Amino acid sequence: MWYALTHYYLLLEIPMPSPKETLSTLFRAAIQSSYGIEMDPSIQPASRPEFGDFQANFALRLAKQLHKNPQEVARALVEKLNSGPVFNKLEVSGPGFINIHLSKQFLAYHLEQLMQDSRLGVPRSSHPDTIVIDYGGANVAKEMHVGHLRSAIIGDAFVRLLSFIGHHVIRQNHLGDWGTQFGMLIEYLAESNWQNDHTHTYNDLNIYYKQAKQRFDTDETFANRARARVVALQSGENESRAIWQQLVDESKAHFQETYDRLQILLTPADAVGESFYNDQLAILTSELIERGVAEIDQGAVVIFLEGFTDADGNRFPFLIRKQDGGYLYATTDLAALYYRTQVLKANRVFYVVDARQRQHFAMLFAAGKKAFGLADSIQLEHIAYGSVLGEDHKPLKTRSGDSIKLNELLTEAEKRAAEMVLQKHPDLTPDELASIARNVGIGALKYADLRADKIKDYVFSWEKMLAFEGNTGPYLQNAYVRILAIFRKGNIDPNDLPPFQIQLHEIMEHALAIKLSAFPDVIDTISANLHIHSLCDYLYDVASHFHRFYEHCPVLSAADLNVRHSRIGLCALTARTLARGLSLLGINVMDKM
Repeated sequence: MWYALTHYYLLLEIPMPSPKETLSTLFRAAIQSSYGIEMDPSIQPASRPEFGDFQANFALRLAKQLHKNPQEVARALVEKLNSGPVFNKLEVSGPGFINIHLSKQFLAYHLEQLMQDSRLGVPRSSHPDTIVIDYGGANVAKEMHVGHLRSAIIGDAFVRLLSFIGHHVIRQNHLGDWGTQFGMLIEYLAESNWQNDHTHTYNDLNIYYKQAKQRFDTDETFANRARARVVALQSGENESRAIWQQLVDESKAHFQETYDRLQILLTPADAVGESFYNDQLAILTSELIERGVAEIDQGAVVIFLEGFTDADGNRFPFLIRKQDGGYLYATTDLAALYYRTQVLKANRVFYVVDARQRQHFAMLFAAGKKAFGLADSIQLEHIAYGSVLGEDHKPLKTRSGDSIKLNELLTEAEKRAAEMVLQKHPDLTPDELASIARNVGIGALKYADLRADKIKDYVFSWEKMLAFEGNTGPYLQNAYVRILAIFRKGNIDPNDLPPFQIQLHEIMEHALAIKLSAFPDVIDTISANLHIHSLCDYLYDVASHFHRFYEHCPVLSAADLNVRHSRIGLCALTARTLARGLSLLGINVMDKM
């Protein structure tokens, strides 16, 4: 049966199923043919090496349906499946678990197929979705700070992974580029003739904003002019719009510089700020009132939603227009949701925003379904994440209590990485050092963020994230470098290997092969549960298994030429797996570090 499956997939020119998928197919068929029951055999990696490579944990459920003894059911299936090329051994343990030991021939053949597949066994989705991912979200005229770090890193990892799977992914950077605060800032800048001052820097805008806020709070005459500026801006008055546009343009340039340093995929074309939806807000609000979706309550326009009440049980409103006629970011978010689902035709919309906004998004999604009649098949999800904490377990800030500027954090990462790399390679040229330091420093930042469960806070530690040992970005990058060093020493081009067969004689070879074969399963699971940290854990396991393999199994010095070629192949497949996996996290690999 396995040979038939193999030829079927080769004929269709699609990736062969992983060993886990193959086992699921074989066990499903055996259960169906033996008992006429369709059942998931629950194939999982073995928890310990002595239990084999995988375990099947279906016998208890099946026995309950059949009113039989679980061990009896498991033994009957083992007898049915124990012949053929896939299994080295099947054994029943405990109350009916089946321990699965794969044959060396089956596993070796599978790895040989992986080596010929540029996607490492990961198929493209047969039913691709259109997915909008909202991440970034910086505010115009303000510097990005450490609070923007997680949204950018996590959102970008999902963009990369879901695009790789074959979905149509639309990036959206929902900039804060509209609102009453711009009246205050524009009035202050107009007074100071800022738009004609070509000596200012973007960093000066933070100072101007604070000064404008102080004027607004202490000078009523200025405050009235600032309020008038809001009206002028919204009505399209030339001077106000010109200053606002200059603020937006300079902000986008600043943001892009930061995104490029952070090596994420957002571009200026992905910036669709609040202002994009401004002309739609009045129309949207009127339509919702006319249709009875929204109502006027105490002069404000609100949407009351089932299941949302305050502590006293009173209906909790989703406010979309204030008593004074002003709109809120909730209104803009509702207009954006309409645009994304009805114009962009997304059937999945992800918002990568910190966990404190949980209630807002729960109400937004409920309001969107009520307002636009969104089908249940349209998936709306708030991908919430925790905070970045200092080693004192408090939100990461400067000593003065201010938020750390993101560019300053990136500069510090590159500086520390450069110092670390220079100790190992003092002969690097300045350009080489800068390139390696950037990849190591930025990679360490990203990996430390992504390896933590996104919903949890994580403690920021330079020492831990830049370490060459443990589950860190530099450890994985260095594993890749170590493999390339093997190729250089042996004068081997990994892209032009001679014909060979994988041979798995040693325990460490077999263990590495099992881990490498699991890459498609890991990607498939993450695409369903969005637990991106699972990919980090997997890549760390791959690197750890490789180091144990390399310590116990000579590669270049192997006496048998066939064994040498096989081990070179394992090295090459490990390097490709590490490179592909890290690229999905937005982390670069290098040939030395």
